[in-house]
Order: sequence, then C-alpha cells, then structure tokens
Amino acid sequence: MNIVFSSRVESPERWFALLEQALPHDRFFAWPEVNGGDADLALVATPHEGLFSRLPRLKLVQSIWMGVDALLADPALPHHVPLARCIDPGMVAAMGESVLSDVIDFHRHHYLYRRQQAEKKWKKLRQYMAADRTVGLLGLGELGSTIGAMLRSFQFKVLGWSRRLKSVAGVESYAGAQGLAQMLPKCNIVVCLLPLTDETRGILNATTLALLPAGAAVVNVARGAHVVEADLLAALDSGHVARAYLDVFETEPLPAGHPYWAHPGVSITPHSAALTEPRTALPMIVENINRVRSGQAPLALVDFSAGY
Repeated sequence: MNIVFSSRVESPERWFALLEQALPHDRFFAWPEVNGGDADLALVATPHEGLFSRLPRLKLVQSIWMGVDALLADPALPHHVPLARCIDPGMVAAMGESVLSDVIDFHRHHYLYRRQQAEKKWKKLRQYMAADRTVGLLGLGELGSTIGAMLRSFQFKVLGWSRRLKSVAGVESYAGAQGLAQMLPKCNIVVCLLPLTDETRGILNATTLALLPAGAAVVNVARGAHVVEADLLAALDSGHVARAYLDVFETEPLPAGHPYWAHPGVSITPHSAALTEPRTALPMIVENINRVRSGQAPLALVDFSAGY
C-alpha cells in the first residue's frame, strides 16, 4: 500500500522508522511527495494545504491525533472517504496524569502554598480527604472513562456528563442540558474532556459556571473554544471560581497580552497535557492499515454528523 504522511506539526521521521519496521512491504511518502496521487491512505495531523486534492484514490484518512475537530473544519476534507481517530493509550495515560496533577494541586492547596511561599507566609490550610471532593467530568468517552477510574482509585467521588447517558463503573452519570444543570452544583472540580462540536462550543459560560459551588475549580484539557473566556475571567475575578487550570485556548500560542498570563487564579500549560506518542499510537494505526488492506472496516471511525 502507498501511505502519505502530512502534518505541519508532527515530524514524519518520528513515525517512519516504526511504521517501516511494522509494515515492511508498504511504501511511505512524506509531503510534498505524494507518489503522483496514487495513495491508499493518508496519515495526518494539521495536514498541508492542497493535500486532499492531490490524493483522489484514498481509502482512509487516519488522524494521528485523538481530536479531529480541526480536520472536520477543513473544507477540503473528503467526506466520502472514511476518517478515523487515533486512540493512543500512551496519550490517554498522559492526559490522566495531567488531570490528576491539576486535581491534586487544587485538592491539596498546592497552588495556595506556592502563593504563600512567594509571600514568605507560614500558614496551614484545612485538610480535606479525597472522598470529600467531587470531580465532574465533561465527556465520558475513552478519556473520561479512563480518567474517572484513575480518580476513583484515589477515592475522589466522580460524576460524569455526556451527550447521551452512559454507564461507567464507579461514575454517577448525567446527560443532556438538564443533566448538566443537575451535575454542576455538586462539583468541587469540573474537568472538560469533550470533543469540540457545535453543541459543546462555549459549554463553560456564565450560566454553567454560576451553577458550580462557590470556590470550585475548572480544568480544561479539551479545546479552548469550550470556554467563554470573558465569562471565566469574570467568575475568577469574583472569586466564584477559585482556580482555572488551562491547557488549551481559543488562540494558540496564547498571545502575550492575554489576561490569563498574569491572572493569579490561572495555571497555564502550552497545550501539553497529552501528546501523541508514536510508540503507543502505532498498534492501532497499523491495525487500521491492515483492515483497509483486507477490506474490513477501520477502528474508531468518525461520525461526520455527530462531529467526532
């Protein structure tokens, strides 16, 4: 099979050695080389402009990232060709570590102790047990289910919200607009893990943030557009939201003049909560390549109508 790799972010060299070892009889090309358009499959993440118009024979577009909102927003994406997400267990584990780190930072008052250190202030704060804290997960897919289990192993109470009601062991589940309004008032910490769709854009806004109990924390490791920035800043300024841990932003890189940078209630990471790891992402990608070869349906296909 002829396989084209195109990304403005990911380096093909990181992938090709592993791919060639796993699939020695296939041929791999890196943009701008597209083998004259004779390609069976495209491996992509932020693909180069003009890629899809040069590949008229594609049987599968395989994202090497879990998120596909940027691909779905690309008017050049061929909707008659199946699109598959990459379910990378290494990335899922890394996302869990990042969320757990933020939750514990808030739960154990580490962010306040750092502030006290800067002020040379010695003051013990009230200790809570993990069982005293309720974490609400927005999104109960692969990420939410795994992270819910991690949080439960530390004895946090975990609630979860999704578009449709799901059954996840150890997680009290909610769905729809009414379910979101019921869940948020119970959450000391809310974590956004949702795919970005028309329905989830701006889901953390003045109305929903006001439903959180006073002094709650917000963690966003999904997409910047899930948060209405002005509304979150207002909630932080009022003290209603005590802390925001933000890894994703409407504009990336985050502009130097953005108020998040200097806000005492905000912790920033540069969209680094979880990066695709070729060593752990490879098995699923290889499986999908072999499925295309044998005429089987690929795994983790995107529902174009649902947006993920």
